[in-house]
Amino acid sequence: MRKYYLPRGMRYATLEERKHFYTQEFSLEKLQGWLAMLKGRVKFAAIIGRHTKIYPEKYRDDADTTILIDEYKSLSELRDYLIEFLPEAAYYDRNVYDENDRKTGQELAFDLDPENITCPIHGTLADKMKRHQGLSFCKIELNMVKAQAANLYEYLEKQFSNMKIVYSGRGFHIHVFDSEAYAFSRKERRQIARIVKEKGFQIDEWVTAGGMRLIRLPYSLHGLVSRIVLPVEKSELERFDPVQDEKCIPKFLREATFTS
Repeated sequence: MRKYYLPRGMRYATLEERKHFYTQEFSLEKLQGWLAMLKGRVKFAAIIGRHTKIYPEKYRDDADTTILIDEYKSLSELRDYLIEFLPEAAYYDRNVYDENDRKTGQELAFDLDPENITCPIHGTLADKMKRHQGLSFCKIELNMVKAQAANLYEYLEKQFSNMKIVYSGRGFHIHVFDSEAYAFSRKERRQIARIVKEKGFQIDEWVTAGGMRLIRLPYSLHGLVSRIVLPVEKSELERFDPVQDEKCIPKFLREATFTS
């Protein structure tokens, strides 16, 4: 099992801890509130153990696979799937589909991850990749990417009026819900991604351009760091500390800290 270096207090979630989270803490009510902002019927996805190499033995052959969850009758059934798979990561599909399952648009999003930040201690992403530590990050990088998220939000406010920030478990996502943004072409999305990158924001251009349609599911568990994927208000962002803020720390970690 490869171990990435992470800020103190962050670690891989075990299968038992993933089960604890999805059976006792995963909030369908909060998730429903998020999904109410989306268009059409939403598709979900899960990755069981691609990066952590932690997975139920019966899903060994599927551990690296992106499993699409598009046949479900309710969010309770979605939770049942997550309890069955115990994934390290859960996502939703940003594409919008019509009744014939044809894509009619896509939610615009910006993905800021800490490993893309050039760290004064750990270097560039290329440096980390050479050490096989591409997903590693430290508290310095986390603080730097949080500042970038705040600045990017303020930059995007000049063009968009309906946006949400989500702490992804490692970095931050900015979701754009303006109606006109859903209709942007791939060319327009690539242009937006290029302009934002040229402004100095270390986004994953593939996400903004639309090549990667999946994005972290709010209120799910990020199993690589044992943190809850959490929407954060812009006014709260400066004082939000995902290393210590109990709002994003699952109960299994808080209880372990209390009893240790």
